[in-house]
Amino acid sequence: MTLAAEKIDQERPEPRSASAGARRTANWGRRAPLLPALIFMIVVTQLPFVVTLVISFMNWNAYYPDEIGFAGFDNFARVLTDVNMREAVWTTVLLTASVVLISLLLGLGIALLLDRKFLGRGAVRTMMIAPFLVVPVAAALLWKHALYNPEYGLFNGALTWLWGLFGSNNPPQPDWISNGPLWSIIFALVWQWTPFMMLILLAGLQGRPLDVIEAARIDGATTWQIFTHMTLPHLRQYLELGGLLGSIYVVQNFDAVFTITSGGLGTANLPYAIYQTFYNAHDYGRASAAAVVVVIATIIIATFALRTVSTLFRQEAGR
Repeated sequence: MTLAAEKIDQERPEPRSASAGARRTANWGRRAPLLPALIFMIVVTQLPFVVTLVISFMNWNAYYPDEIGFAGFDNFARVLTDVNMREAVWTTVLLTASVVLISLLLGLGIALLLDRKFLGRGAVRTMMIAPFLVVPVAAALLWKHALYNPEYGLFNGALTWLWGLFGSNNPPQPDWISNGPLWSIIFALVWQWTPFMMLILLAGLQGRPLDVIEAARIDGATTWQIFTHMTLPHLRQYLELGGLLGSIYVVQNFDAVFTITSGGLGTANLPYAIYQTFYNAHDYGRASAAAVVVVIATIIIATFALRTVSTLFRQEAGR
């Protein structure tokens, strides 16, 4: 009887509370190694944003230390009604839209070329990616001094050489930054962001159903018809993804504006306007409110980007 009772006790299932406790212990055992990284990310990213959010509701100007206090939504109202801020917002929209659209068009053309088989394709792809790997400040300095400089820049040097071929001794030597300040920043950013768009679109091109395209060619479809009716619809979501991700990064661009024009000649975008408000005017409350507005706008764009990415993953999983 004793042996039978012991056997029954051994075969008896554990209580639910014990099994639930064991699962919780196992879950915490898996999560515990990640806690230091999570705490570090919260301290580095979330706490500064919370502090910025608190300061955005305060009247805090270093020039008037006796007037520090709660201001409510006054800073946000000043940001949305200030003429300089509105101009900075318009410049940001124009800069972001121009860079993203031109980069997408150039990236699409380069991706279509690199999707073909030719000798040295791997080396060409590596060289095309190189501009995206350059540090943003270094890229801006390269364009400002090596290309745009009116005295020793490459562009004016090329003009001198071209005019010399026609026997002219007075070639034009324009000051590229002064003549087109915003476009000088746009071209520098397009040069750096075109490889990013090219990579995304090239990945999309390599995922095309080649058997369907070959069947369309056999049926007499021209190259233009295949591109407009098959390639472009397939790349639609990749174009959306490239545009959204590019917008997230370009809207926050500060390096090119600061390095090439120092925000002058009507090129001050919203990040540079925040920099001026914080470091020159020392109006910490208004600068923080403008930064919160930028973060909210970036979150909205990022939400659309994440939805596009999730849609792509669902479609790839469904194939």
